[in-house]
Amino acid sequence: MPSRRSFLGQTVASAATLTVAPALPAMAPASAAVERLPIALMGCGGMGVHHLKNLMNRPDVDIRYVCDVDANRLASAARIVEAGQGHAPTPVKDVRRILDDKTIVAVWMATPDHWHTPGAVLAANAGKHVYVEKPCSHNVREGRLLVEAATRNKVQIQVGTQARSTKTCQEAMARLHGGAIGDILVAKAWNSQKRRNLGHVPPSQPPAYLDYDLWLGPAPEAPFYANRVPARWRYFFDYGAGDMGNDGVHNIDVAIWGLQVDRLPDRVTALGGKLHFDDDQQWPDTQYVVCEYNAAHAGGLARQLIYEQRIWSPYVQEGYENGNAFYGTKGCLIMGHTIGWKLYGERNKLLEEMTGPVDIRSHHTNFLEAIRSGAALNAPALAGHVAAGVCHLANISTRLGQTLRFDSTTETLPQNEPASALLKRAYRPGHWATPKGV
Repeated sequence: MPSRRSFLGQTVASAATLTVAPALPAMAPASAAVERLPIALMGCGGMGVHHLKNLMNRPDVDIRYVCDVDANRLASAARIVEAGQGHAPTPVKDVRRILDDKTIVAVWMATPDHWHTPGAVLAANAGKHVYVEKPCSHNVREGRLLVEAATRNKVQIQVGTQARSTKTCQEAMARLHGGAIGDILVAKAWNSQKRRNLGHVPPSQPPAYLDYDLWLGPAPEAPFYANRVPARWRYFFDYGAGDMGNDGVHNIDVAIWGLQVDRLPDRVTALGGKLHFDDDQQWPDTQYVVCEYNAAHAGGLARQLIYEQRIWSPYVQEGYENGNAFYGTKGCLIMGHTIGWKLYGERNKLLEEMTGPVDIRSHHTNFLEAIRSGAALNAPALAGHVAAGVCHLANISTRLGQTLRFDSTTETLPQNEPASALLKRAYRPGHWATPKGV
Protein backbone atom coordinates (compact mmCIF):
# COMPACT_ATOMS: atom_id res chain seq x y z
CA MET A 1 0.00 0.00 0.00
CA PRO A 2 1.10 3.62 -0.36
CA SER A 3 2.39 5.67 2.53
CA ARG A 4 -0.69 5.55 4.74
CA ARG A 5 0.04 1.94 5.70
CA SER A 6 3.24 3.14 7.30
CA PHE A 7 1.30 4.97 9.99
CA LEU A 8 0.03 1.77 11.60
CA GLY A 9 2.50 1.90 14.45
CA GLN A 10 2.59 -0.63 17.23
CA THR A 11 2.60 1.84 20.10
CA VAL A 12 1.41 5.37 20.70
CA ALA A 13 4.19 7.91 21.05
CA SER A 14 4.32 10.20 24.05
CA ALA A 15 2.02 13.19 23.57
CA ALA A 16 2.67 16.91 24.00
CA THR A 17 -0.22 19.02 25.33
CA LEU A 18 -0.58 22.69 26.11
CA THR A 19 -3.03 21.99 28.89
CA VAL A 20 -3.41 18.86 30.92
CA ALA A 21 -6.62 16.86 30.82
CA PRO A 22 -7.54 13.65 32.66
CA ALA A 23 -6.16 10.58 30.90
CA LEU A 24 -8.51 7.89 29.71
CA PRO A 25 -8.12 4.47 31.35
CA ALA A 26 -5.28 2.49 29.84
CA MET A 27 -5.84 -1.04 28.61
CA ALA A 28 -4.00 -3.70 30.55
CA PRO A 29 -1.07 -5.20 28.63
CA ALA A 30 -1.19 -8.81 27.57
CA SER A 31 0.45 -11.05 30.16
CA ALA A 32 2.50 -14.18 29.64
CA ALA A 33 0.21 -15.82 32.19
CA VAL A 34 -2.84 -15.27 29.97
CA GLU A 35 -4.06 -18.28 28.01
CA ARG A 36 -2.95 -18.23 24.38
CA LEU A 37 -6.08 -18.01 22.26
CA PRO A 38 -5.99 -20.10 19.05
CA ILE A 39 -6.61 -17.74 16.12
CA ALA A 40 -6.50 -17.70 12.34
CA LEU A 41 -5.95 -15.09 9.65
CA MET A 42 -7.82 -14.95 6.33
CA GLY A 43 -6.10 -12.78 3.73
CA CYS A 44 -2.29 -12.60 3.62
CA GLY A 45 -1.77 -9.43 1.59
CA GLY A 46 -0.26 -6.19 2.88
CA MET A 47 -2.70 -5.54 5.72
CA GLY A 48 -2.93 -9.22 6.60
CA VAL A 49 0.83 -9.47 6.99
CA HIS A 50 0.81 -6.30 9.06
CA HIS A 51 -1.66 -7.96 11.41
CA LEU A 52 0.49 -11.10 11.56
CA LYS A 53 3.60 -9.14 12.49
CA ASN A 54 1.72 -7.46 15.33
CA LEU A 55 0.10 -10.69 16.52
CA MET A 56 2.84 -13.29 16.27
CA ASN A 57 4.92 -11.92 19.16
CA ARG A 58 1.99 -11.58 21.53
CA PRO A 59 2.01 -14.01 24.45
CA ASP A 60 -1.80 -14.19 24.47
CA VAL A 61 -2.45 -15.59 20.97
CA ASP A 62 -1.39 -18.62 18.97
CA ILE A 63 -1.70 -18.24 15.18
CA ARG A 64 -2.84 -21.72 14.15
CA TYR A 65 -3.90 -21.03 10.53
CA VAL A 66 -3.17 -18.65 7.71
CA CYS A 67 -5.50 -18.61 4.70
CA ASP A 68 -5.14 -17.15 1.22
CA VAL A 69 -6.12 -18.03 -2.34
CA ASP A 70 -2.67 -16.85 -3.54
CA ALA A 71 -0.22 -19.72 -2.96
CA ASN A 72 2.79 -17.41 -2.93
CA ARG A 73 1.33 -15.08 -0.33
CA LEU A 74 0.17 -18.04 1.72
CA ALA A 75 3.62 -19.63 1.83
CA SER A 76 5.26 -16.31 2.68
CA ALA A 77 2.80 -15.65 5.54
CA ALA A 78 3.39 -19.13 6.98
CA ARG A 79 7.15 -18.51 6.99
CA ILE A 80 6.71 -15.14 8.72
CA VAL A 81 4.58 -16.65 11.47
CA GLU A 82 6.91 -19.62 11.97
CA ALA A 83 9.89 -17.30 12.36
CA GLY A 84 8.00 -15.06 14.75
CA GLN A 85 6.21 -17.50 17.05
CA GLY A 86 8.54 -20.48 16.78
CA HIS A 87 6.15 -22.93 15.12
CA ALA A 88 4.41 -22.95 11.79
CA PRO A 89 0.70 -22.34 11.27
CA THR A 90 -1.35 -24.58 9.00
CA PRO A 91 -1.64 -22.93 5.56
CA VAL A 92 -5.02 -23.35 3.82
CA LYS A 93 -6.65 -21.67 0.83
CA ASP A 94 -10.28 -22.35 1.77
CA VAL A 95 -11.61 -20.65 4.92
CA ARG A 96 -14.00 -23.53 5.52
CA ARG A 97 -11.04 -25.57 6.77
CA ILE A 98 -10.64 -23.02 9.57
CA LEU A 99 -14.31 -22.72 10.39
CA ASP A 100 -14.62 -26.48 10.80
CA ASP A 101 -11.92 -26.44 13.50
CA LYS A 102 -13.77 -25.98 16.79
CA THR A 103 -10.56 -25.05 18.63
CA ILE A 104 -10.22 -21.75 16.75
CA VAL A 105 -11.57 -18.92 18.87
CA ALA A 106 -11.15 -15.92 16.59
CA VAL A 107 -10.54 -15.10 12.93
CA TRP A 108 -8.85 -12.00 11.51
CA MET A 109 -10.36 -11.02 8.13
CA ALA A 110 -8.00 -9.03 5.87
CA THR A 111 -9.48 -10.04 2.53
CA PRO A 112 -10.72 -7.85 -0.33
CA ASP A 113 -13.87 -5.95 0.64
CA HIS A 114 -16.30 -8.20 -1.21
CA TRP A 115 -15.31 -11.03 1.17
CA HIS A 116 -15.54 -9.01 4.41
CA THR A 117 -19.17 -9.55 5.39
CA PRO A 118 -19.58 -12.98 3.74
CA GLY A 119 -16.46 -14.27 5.49
CA ALA A 120 -17.25 -12.61 8.80
CA VAL A 121 -20.82 -13.93 8.85
CA LEU A 122 -19.60 -17.45 8.06
CA ALA A 123 -17.12 -17.19 10.94
CA ALA A 124 -19.72 -15.78 13.34
CA ASN A 125 -22.16 -18.54 12.40
CA ALA A 126 -19.40 -21.02 13.24
CA GLY A 127 -19.10 -19.46 16.70
CA LYS A 128 -15.86 -17.58 16.01
CA HIS A 129 -15.14 -14.04 17.14
CA VAL A 130 -14.14 -11.83 14.22
CA TYR A 131 -11.77 -8.95 13.61
CA VAL A 132 -12.81 -7.67 10.17
CA GLU A 133 -10.99 -5.03 8.18
CA LYS A 134 -12.66 -1.84 7.00
CA PRO A 135 -14.94 -1.24 5.24
CA CYS A 136 -16.76 -4.06 6.98
CA SER A 137 -19.29 -4.39 4.15
CA HIS A 138 -19.55 -4.17 0.40
CA ASN A 139 -23.03 -2.59 0.55
CA VAL A 140 -25.56 -1.25 3.05
CA ARG A 141 -27.54 -4.46 3.38
CA GLU A 142 -24.43 -6.49 4.17
CA GLY A 143 -23.51 -4.11 6.97
CA ARG A 144 -26.82 -4.67 8.72
CA LEU A 145 -26.43 -8.45 8.29
CA LEU A 146 -23.03 -8.21 9.98
CA VAL A 147 -24.54 -6.42 12.99
CA GLU A 148 -27.26 -9.05 13.21
CA ALA A 149 -24.73 -11.90 12.96
CA ALA A 150 -22.80 -10.57 15.97
CA THR A 151 -25.98 -10.37 18.04
CA ARG A 152 -27.48 -13.65 16.87
CA ASN A 153 -24.31 -15.66 17.48
CA LYS A 154 -23.26 -13.77 20.64
CA VAL A 155 -19.76 -13.19 19.29
CA GLN A 156 -17.50 -10.17 19.28
CA ILE A 157 -16.99 -8.48 15.90
CA GLN A 158 -14.38 -5.73 15.88
CA VAL A 159 -13.92 -3.56 12.77
CA GLY A 160 -10.43 -2.43 11.76
CA THR A 161 -10.90 1.31 12.31
CA GLN A 162 -7.94 1.56 14.66
CA ALA A 163 -8.40 5.22 15.52
CA ARG A 164 -11.00 4.16 18.07
CA SER A 165 -8.32 2.44 20.15
CA THR A 166 -5.71 5.16 19.71
CA LYS A 167 -4.88 7.29 22.75
CA THR A 168 -4.64 10.60 20.90
CA CYS A 169 -7.99 10.05 19.19
CA GLN A 170 -9.68 8.99 22.42
CA GLU A 171 -8.39 12.15 24.10
CA ALA A 172 -9.71 14.28 21.23
CA MET A 173 -13.13 12.69 21.59
CA ALA A 174 -13.07 13.29 25.34
CA ARG A 175 -12.61 17.01 24.63
CA LEU A 176 -15.32 17.10 21.96
CA HIS A 177 -17.87 15.14 23.95
CA GLY A 178 -17.03 17.14 27.06
CA GLY A 179 -18.12 20.37 25.37
CA ALA A 180 -14.71 21.89 24.66
CA ILE A 181 -15.91 23.46 21.41
CA GLY A 182 -19.60 23.76 22.30
CA ASP A 183 -22.30 22.12 20.19
CA ILE A 184 -20.74 20.30 17.24
CA LEU A 185 -22.95 20.99 14.24
CA VAL A 186 -20.60 20.02 11.39
CA ALA A 187 -17.84 17.43 11.03
CA LYS A 188 -15.67 17.24 7.93
CA ALA A 189 -13.49 14.38 6.72
CA TRP A 190 -11.06 14.43 3.81
CA ASN A 191 -8.92 12.03 1.81
CA SER A 192 -6.27 13.89 -0.16
CA GLN A 193 -3.34 11.88 -1.47
CA LYS A 194 -1.74 10.74 -4.70
CA ARG A 195 -2.72 7.36 -6.15
CA ARG A 196 -1.45 5.83 -9.37
CA ASN A 197 -2.99 5.29 -12.77
CA LEU A 198 -4.19 1.69 -13.22
CA GLY A 199 -4.00 1.78 -17.00
CA HIS A 200 -6.21 -0.05 -19.46
CA VAL A 201 -5.70 -3.80 -19.68
CA PRO A 202 -7.58 -6.60 -21.48
CA PRO A 203 -8.81 -9.70 -19.63
CA SER A 204 -6.27 -12.50 -19.31
CA GLN A 205 -5.73 -15.87 -17.70
CA PRO A 206 -5.15 -15.75 -13.93
CA PRO A 207 -1.70 -16.81 -12.75
CA ALA A 208 -1.24 -20.46 -11.81
CA TYR A 209 -0.59 -19.63 -8.15
CA LEU A 210 -3.99 -17.92 -7.74
CA ASP A 211 -7.28 -19.74 -7.21
CA TYR A 212 -9.31 -17.06 -8.96
CA ASP A 213 -12.64 -18.80 -8.46
CA LEU A 214 -12.13 -18.75 -4.68
CA TRP A 215 -10.93 -15.14 -4.91
CA LEU A 216 -14.21 -14.16 -6.58
CA GLY A 217 -16.18 -15.99 -3.90
CA PRO A 218 -19.83 -14.91 -3.90
CA ALA A 219 -19.18 -11.98 -6.27
CA PRO A 220 -20.51 -12.35 -9.82
CA GLU A 221 -18.42 -14.38 -12.25
CA ALA A 222 -16.04 -12.17 -14.21
CA PRO A 223 -12.85 -12.45 -16.25
CA PHE A 224 -9.48 -11.92 -14.58
CA TYR A 225 -7.82 -8.52 -15.05
CA ALA A 226 -4.24 -7.98 -13.97
CA ASN A 227 -4.92 -4.42 -12.79
CA ARG A 228 -7.60 -5.61 -10.33
CA VAL A 229 -5.95 -8.56 -8.63
CA PRO A 230 -4.08 -8.15 -6.39
CA ALA A 231 -4.51 -4.94 -4.39
CA ARG A 232 -6.35 -2.69 -6.88
CA TRP A 233 -9.71 -4.45 -6.66
CA ARG A 234 -11.05 -1.70 -4.40
CA TYR A 235 -11.43 0.63 -7.37
CA PHE A 236 -14.01 -1.60 -9.08
CA PHE A 237 -17.73 -1.81 -8.35
CA ASP A 238 -17.93 -5.56 -7.71
CA TYR A 239 -15.11 -5.74 -5.17
CA GLY A 240 -14.75 -2.48 -3.23
CA ALA A 241 -16.14 0.96 -2.45
CA GLY A 242 -13.41 3.05 -4.03
CA ASP A 243 -10.88 5.01 -2.05
CA MET A 244 -13.69 6.38 0.11
CA GLY A 245 -14.15 2.85 1.45
CA ASN A 246 -10.40 2.32 1.64
CA ASP A 247 -8.79 5.28 3.38
CA GLY A 248 -11.74 7.68 3.51
CA VAL A 249 -13.75 5.39 5.77
CA HIS A 250 -11.19 5.89 8.56
CA ASN A 251 -11.88 9.62 8.63
CA ILE A 252 -15.60 9.21 8.07
CA ASP A 253 -15.65 6.90 11.10
CA VAL A 254 -13.83 9.53 13.18
CA ALA A 255 -16.35 12.17 12.05
CA ILE A 256 -19.26 9.92 13.08
CA TRP A 257 -17.57 9.24 16.41
CA GLY A 258 -17.24 12.96 17.05
CA LEU A 259 -20.84 13.66 16.09
CA GLN A 260 -22.03 10.83 18.36
CA VAL A 261 -24.50 9.41 15.85
CA ASP A 262 -25.30 5.70 15.78
CA ARG A 263 -27.26 5.44 12.56
CA LEU A 264 -26.97 6.26 8.88
CA PRO A 265 -27.82 9.80 7.73
CA ASP A 266 -31.29 10.94 6.73
CA ARG A 267 -30.20 12.76 3.58
CA VAL A 268 -27.13 12.33 1.36
CA THR A 269 -26.03 14.28 -1.68
CA ALA A 270 -22.78 13.87 -3.58
CA LEU A 271 -21.01 15.07 -6.68
CA GLY A 272 -17.98 13.46 -8.22
CA GLY A 273 -16.40 11.44 -10.95
CA LYS A 274 -13.10 10.71 -12.66
CA LEU A 275 -11.63 14.17 -13.07
CA HIS A 276 -8.03 13.04 -13.34
CA PHE A 277 -7.39 9.37 -14.12
CA ASP A 278 -7.83 7.91 -17.60
CA ASP A 279 -7.79 4.23 -16.70
CA ASP A 280 -10.02 1.25 -15.93
CA GLN A 281 -10.98 2.13 -12.36
CA GLN A 282 -14.71 2.62 -11.94
CA TRP A 283 -15.12 4.58 -8.69
CA PRO A 284 -14.59 8.36 -8.62
CA ASP A 285 -11.19 9.90 -8.02
CA THR A 286 -12.90 13.11 -6.88
CA GLN A 287 -15.96 13.43 -4.64
CA TYR A 288 -17.73 15.98 -2.48
CA VAL A 289 -20.34 14.55 -0.13
CA VAL A 290 -22.78 16.17 2.31
CA CYS A 291 -24.78 14.06 4.77
CA GLU A 292 -27.48 15.46 7.06
CA TYR A 293 -28.89 14.02 10.28
CA ASN A 294 -32.29 15.04 11.57
CA ALA A 295 -32.31 16.51 15.07
CA ALA A 296 -34.32 13.55 16.37
CA HIS A 297 -31.56 11.19 15.22
CA ALA A 298 -28.55 13.23 16.34
CA GLY A 299 -28.93 14.15 19.99
CA GLY A 300 -31.53 16.87 19.48
CA LEU A 301 -29.47 18.91 17.02
CA ALA A 302 -29.49 18.69 13.24
CA ARG A 303 -25.95 17.98 12.08
CA GLN A 304 -23.88 17.70 8.89
CA LEU A 305 -21.07 15.38 7.86
CA ILE A 306 -18.97 16.52 4.89
CA TYR A 307 -16.49 14.37 2.99
CA GLU A 308 -13.95 15.51 0.37
CA GLN A 309 -11.84 13.20 -1.81
CA ARG A 310 -9.00 13.98 -4.21
CA ILE A 311 -6.81 10.92 -4.81
CA TRP A 312 -4.68 12.67 -7.43
CA SER A 313 -3.40 15.45 -5.16
CA PRO A 314 -0.46 15.47 -2.73
CA TYR A 315 -1.90 18.57 -1.04
CA VAL A 316 -1.84 18.46 2.77
CA GLN A 317 -5.09 20.09 3.83
CA GLU A 318 -5.11 21.98 7.14
CA GLY A 319 -1.92 20.22 8.16
CA TYR A 320 -3.06 16.64 7.58
CA GLU A 321 -3.01 14.57 4.38
CA ASN A 322 -6.13 12.72 5.51
CA GLY A 323 -8.00 14.33 8.36
CA ASN A 324 -11.00 15.73 10.15
CA ALA A 325 -12.35 19.06 11.28
CA PHE A 326 -15.05 19.47 13.93
CA TYR A 327 -16.84 22.81 13.96
CA GLY A 328 -18.55 23.80 17.19
CA THR A 329 -20.34 26.85 18.47
CA LYS A 330 -17.34 27.74 20.69
CA GLY A 331 -14.36 26.55 18.67
CA CYS A 332 -13.03 23.83 16.41
CA LEU A 333 -10.77 20.80 16.53
CA ILE A 334 -8.58 19.80 13.58
CA MET A 335 -7.06 16.33 13.55
CA GLY A 336 -5.26 13.70 11.56
CA HIS A 337 -6.00 10.44 13.34
CA THR A 338 -2.56 9.10 12.44
CA ILE A 339 -0.72 12.19 13.70
CA GLY A 340 -2.58 14.17 16.34
CA TRP A 341 -4.89 17.16 16.80
CA LYS A 342 -5.17 20.85 17.64
CA LEU A 343 -8.01 22.44 19.58
CA TYR A 344 -8.90 26.08 18.87
CA GLY A 345 -11.16 28.40 20.83
CA GLU A 346 -12.69 31.69 19.81
CA ARG A 347 -10.59 34.06 17.69
CA ASN A 348 -8.51 31.05 16.54
CA LYS A 349 -6.72 30.76 19.87
CA LEU A 350 -4.82 27.45 20.11
CA LEU A 351 -5.90 25.96 23.43
CA GLU A 352 -4.43 22.48 23.33
CA GLU A 353 -2.70 19.98 21.05
CA MET A 354 -1.59 16.38 21.15
CA THR A 355 0.49 14.16 18.87
CA GLY A 356 0.90 10.43 18.43
CA PRO A 357 0.49 7.68 15.78
CA VAL A 358 -2.44 5.35 15.36
CA ASP A 359 -2.22 2.23 17.53
CA ILE A 360 -3.15 -1.07 15.90
CA ARG A 361 -1.78 -3.13 18.79
CA SER A 362 -4.21 -1.54 21.25
CA HIS A 363 -7.02 -2.29 18.81
CA HIS A 364 -6.01 -5.96 18.89
CA THR A 365 -5.81 -5.84 22.69
CA ASN A 366 -9.29 -4.38 22.97
CA PHE A 367 -10.68 -7.15 20.75
CA LEU A 368 -8.96 -9.88 22.76
CA GLU A 369 -10.13 -8.38 26.06
CA ALA A 370 -13.69 -8.31 24.72
CA ILE A 371 -13.41 -12.01 23.90
CA ARG A 372 -12.02 -12.90 27.33
CA SER A 373 -14.05 -10.67 29.60
CA GLY A 374 -16.89 -9.18 27.59
CA ALA A 375 -15.26 -5.74 27.70
CA ALA A 376 -16.85 -3.22 25.36
CA LEU A 377 -15.46 -3.19 21.84
CA ASN A 378 -14.06 0.12 20.66
CA ALA A 379 -15.20 -0.49 17.05
CA PRO A 380 -18.14 -2.91 17.13
CA ALA A 381 -20.03 -4.08 14.06
CA LEU A 382 -22.61 -1.28 14.37
CA ALA A 383 -19.96 1.44 14.27
CA GLY A 384 -18.36 -0.24 11.28
CA HIS A 385 -21.72 -0.55 9.53
CA VAL A 386 -22.55 3.13 10.03
CA ALA A 387 -19.15 4.31 8.73
CA ALA A 388 -19.17 1.96 5.73
CA GLY A 389 -22.82 2.78 5.09
CA VAL A 390 -22.01 6.46 4.65
CA CYS A 391 -19.51 5.44 1.95
CA HIS A 392 -22.08 3.25 0.22
CA LEU A 393 -24.83 5.89 0.28
CA ALA A 394 -22.42 8.56 -0.96
CA ASN A 395 -21.36 6.28 -3.81
CA ILE A 396 -24.99 5.62 -4.74
CA SER A 397 -25.69 9.36 -4.78
CA THR A 398 -22.62 9.98 -6.93
CA ARG A 399 -23.44 7.20 -9.41
CA LEU A 400 -27.05 8.29 -9.87
CA GLY A 401 -26.58 12.03 -9.54
CA GLN A 402 -29.36 12.13 -6.96
CA THR A 403 -29.94 13.49 -3.49
CA LEU A 404 -31.00 10.49 -1.42
CA ARG A 405 -33.70 10.69 1.23
CA PHE A 406 -32.86 7.71 3.41
CA ASP A 407 -35.09 6.16 6.07
CA SER A 408 -32.43 5.57 8.70
CA THR A 409 -34.83 3.55 10.88
CA THR A 410 -35.66 0.93 8.25
CA GLU A 411 -32.45 1.51 6.23
CA THR A 412 -34.40 1.86 3.01
CA LEU A 413 -34.81 4.39 0.23
CA PRO A 414 -38.60 4.71 -0.08
CA GLN A 415 -40.04 5.26 -3.54
CA ASN A 416 -36.61 5.17 -5.19
CA GLU A 417 -36.19 1.88 -7.02
CA PRO A 418 -32.93 2.68 -8.88
CA ALA A 419 -31.19 3.71 -5.65
CA SER A 420 -32.78 0.90 -3.63
CA ALA A 421 -31.30 -1.66 -6.01
CA LEU A 422 -27.82 -0.40 -5.08
CA LEU A 423 -28.36 -0.92 -1.35
CA LYS A 424 -27.64 -4.59 -2.15
CA ARG A 425 -25.64 -6.41 -4.78
CA ALA A 426 -25.88 -9.39 -7.14
CA TYR A 427 -24.28 -12.61 -5.86
CA ARG A 428 -23.28 -15.73 -7.72
CA PRO A 429 -26.33 -17.99 -7.70
CA GLY A 430 -26.13 -20.64 -5.00
CA HIS A 431 -22.63 -19.73 -3.81
CA TRP A 432 -21.84 -21.19 -0.38
CA ALA A 433 -20.54 -17.88 1.01
CA THR A 434 -23.56 -15.72 0.13
CA PRO A 435 -25.01 -14.44 3.43
CA LYS A 436 -28.62 -15.37 4.16
CA GLY A 437 -30.97 -12.40 3.99
CA VAL A 438 -29.28 -10.49 1.19
